[in-house]
Amino acid sequence: MKSLGEVARVARERLGLTQTQVARQIGIAPNVYGRIERGHMMPSVPTLRRMALVLGLSSDVLLVLGSADVAPSLETPAPENNLAPELRQTVRMLRGWSPIKVKWLNRILKAIENVPEEE
Repeated sequence: MKSLGEVARVARERLGLTQTQVARQIGIAPNVYGRIERGHMMPSVPTLRRMALVLGLSSDVLLVLGSADVAPSLETPAPENNLAPELRQTVRMLRGWSPIKVKWLNRILKAIENVPEEE
C-alpha cells in the first residue's frame, strides 16, 4: 500500500515540479516537504489541504483512502467495513425496516442492555 509521501512524490513528478517548487507553493520549508515525501512526517490538516490543491489531487487520494473506506458525503451513511460481519448483516437488514419496526427493536435493545451478562 502506498503512503501519503509516495503519492505526493508521484503527483509532483507528474507535474514536473521539484520539491522546492511544491514546498514554496504550499507555504512550507523545502526540507519539511522532503520529510513528508519520505514518510518521516505527516502534514497538518491545513498543509494537507494546500498539498492537495497544489498537486491537483483530492485529499482522499493523498491519504490513500478508497471509496470503500469513506462516505462520499455527509448525507451518505458511513461505510460498514469496520463492523463485525454479524453487525454488518444486521445493519443491512435494518435499512429495509419501517420506522415502527426500528422503534420496537430499539425498545428491545434498551431492555437487553440492562440485563447482566452470564459468565
